[in-house]
Parts: sequence; C-alpha cells; structure tokens
Amino acid sequence: MKPVEIDGSYGEGGGQILRTAVALSALTGKPVRVYNIRAKRPNPGLQAQHLTGVKAVAMISKARVDGLRIRSTEITMYPQRITGGNFSFDVGTAGSISLVLQSVLPALAFAAAPSSLKITGGTDVAWSPPIDYMRNVFFKLLAKMGYHVDCEVKRRGHYPKGGGQVVVYTHPVEKLSPITLMDLGEVQRIQGVSHCVRLPRHVAERQASTARRVLKAEGYRDVEIAVESYPPGRDPHLGPGSGIVLWAETSTGTVIGADALGERGKPAEKVGEEAAAKLLEELRLGAAVDKHASDMLIPYMAVADGSSSIKTSELTMHTATAIHIVESFLPVKFEVEGKLGSPAVIRVNGIGMRNPSLAQT
Repeated sequence: MKPVEIDGSYGEGGGQILRTAVALSALTGKPVRVYNIRAKRPNPGLQAQHLTGVKAVAMISKARVDGLRIRSTEITMYPQRITGGNFSFDVGTAGSISLVLQSVLPALAFAAAPSSLKITGGTDVAWSPPIDYMRNVFFKLLAKMGYHVDCEVKRRGHYPKGGGQVVVYTHPVEKLSPITLMDLGEVQRIQGVSHCVRLPRHVAERQASTARRVLKAEGYRDVEIAVESYPPGRDPHLGPGSGIVLWAETSTGTVIGADALGERGKPAEKVGEEAAAKLLEELRLGAAVDKHASDMLIPYMAVADGSSSIKTSELTMHTATAIHIVESFLPVKFEVEGKLGSPAVIRVNGIGMRNPSLAQT
C-alpha cells in the first residue's frame, strides 16, 4: 500500500502534524510518510520527545518506522495491527506525557484488548495540556463517546527536570458513539486542582484561593478546588513546580477546562487569577467545547458511528490542521462554520469504524 503523504510544514509546521499523522496511520492501518517535519521551527526535525512519541505509536501498532532518529525531517511508518497490552514509555526530561497520549489513544480505542501505559516525563509543562486537564476534561468527553480512559498520577513532572509518571488504562470499544456538543447550558459546578511540588504548601493554597475569589466575584458560588502539596522530606518529585487546572460541568453534560502554570518570579496569585480568567472567557463565549479539546476530538469524530457536531470557543490552527490530516486518511469531509481565531461549529459524518476483535456476531 502506498503511504499517505503528509507535509510536515503545513499550517504551523510543528510537532502536532507528526503526532496526528502517526495516530491516524496506526488507527487506519495505512502507512504514512511525513516529510518537512517541524520545518518551521528554529530546530527542525525530530527532537527527543517526538522520537519517543512515534516509538510509542509504533510499539502499540507493531509498526516499522524508517528515518526514526534525532533531527530527522522525514519518517515513513508501516503499521500492522493494534494489539493492546502493557507498555512503558519514557518521554525524557520534561517532554509532555499528554502529547504522547494524543498520539496513542485513538488507536488504543480499537485495540484487541485493554491496555495499560506507564509513561514517564512531564505532567505539567508549557505548550501542552496538563495531565489534570486530560483526566478531568478530555477523558470525560471521550467517555461520552463510549471510550473510557482512566489515569493515575504517580508523580508530577515539571520543566526542566521532568520525572513525572502516570499510568493510563484504556478500555477498547466495538465502535465509537457520535457526539453532539453544541450548547453550553448552565454551569452546575466548578472544580479544580491546585498543586505545588518542592515548594511550600501556601503556594498551592494561594493559587486556589485567588482562583476561587475571581470565580465567585463573577457569580459562581459552587467552586471546589482541591489543594495538593507534599511535606518537606517526603516530596518524591524532582520539581520545583506548580500549577492549577479548573473545569466547569454544565447542565448539558459538557465539561470546559482552563489552566495556568507557575514559573520562577510569577506570584501564585497571578497563576490562580490567570486560570480563572481563562475559564471565565471560555464560559463567556458560550461554546460547549473549549479550544484545547476541539482539536483532540477531531479523529474520534471522524471514525464514530454517525454524525457528530461540536461548537468550539475558538477554531485554532491545531484544529484546522487535525481536520486536514484526518481528511487525508479517511473518506470524510468536515463542515466548518467559523473562521480561525473565532468560535466555530464543526460537523462530520463519521465512517463507523468497527473493532474486529470486539465486533458482535
């Protein structure tokens, strides 16, 4: 079979193109050639975390990959079958665990058996969804499609040392149900997790109290933010680091998330205020899917059994890129109402992919 050709310089020309392409290759069983990898980045080609991500997808799909080396600007992957099982991956330093999950989870939905993934790397790092966002927002949206993913955070990892560790459990489906998330509805409650490692507990407490105060000032009374910290001498993290993730559950069954990371010289109050302001802006726009979840949902919508529709708070370049790559692999055509940088409605008729290992006779 001739590989699907994907130009890695499309759109922003970053690592997301590679992640989505190898995810779709494993999911569909179609080989893929990705060239011009990260062509628009100052350090083009595969870096360590991209290398690990591709290796992870190759492992779960028993794929052969040509060109898989540091700084390579072209790879070709030949997947075989998605087996499921127990896997262990080390992203290296603070490379994002969440970005590895973006690559492997679509294929594991159609694996022959449940899987467990032990992944070491960064749980709370810049330019990627924090692990608390994945498990409290995105995984809940996947569950609405019938795909259940569980996650245990064993240890957090921050930039630059990393060292975080999570264990993720996936439960394959016979098919994915379509999803309709158009109306935000009324906010029923807001929850969150504020954490700090290798730092005094008051850092996490100040993040939480500021976020709570900002949200309550806007009329949201039911706000519960858990505080996570570790006593000196019993803190297993490499650290230091801190962050906060907030999510709102609404009457229509959707979940909207926002987050902020601590950094040297950034007051804890600023971190909490930033996360709360992001969540308030998402809620003000009135969409049922936040801008971070929309691009991750695209592959699942395309293979679901029926018509899916979502309204996102912002059509990002990441989402537009995901649509482009999915359409390169599958006989689907997304309908998008809205412009880049603005709220948008995204619709698609899924192909109704079936898991042959779980298909009912």
